[in-house]
Amino acid sequence: MKDLTALRDALRAFAAERHWQAFHTPKNLSMALIKEAAEIVEHFQWQTAEESLALTPGQQAAVGEEIADVLMYLVQLADILNIDPLAAAREKIIKNGQKYPVPDKH
Repeated sequence: MKDLTALRDALRAFAAERHWQAFHTPKNLSMALIKEAAEIVEHFQWQTAEESLALTPGQQAAVGEEIADVLMYLVQLADILNIDPLAAAREKIIKNGQKYPVPDKH
């Protein structure tokens, strides 16, 4: 997929073809999102920091699938709530920059 708009449109079509729109409420989507995020954590739960940086190709693929699930639910949630996730992220980076300024070099 080329961008988030294309992903959003594909997810809309996927849900519509299956008549899932009634189930895609903010409550349900946010619950599904957190469940999928927890599935990412499962892959790293008992690893050291070093092990978590050295995934096997199989582990990388499995984590990639969970990241895809999180992204898809997040895009659907933003769509339902009419929030532009890229604009929200840009605004949040600005706020974070103000909250956490670059430290002086000493």
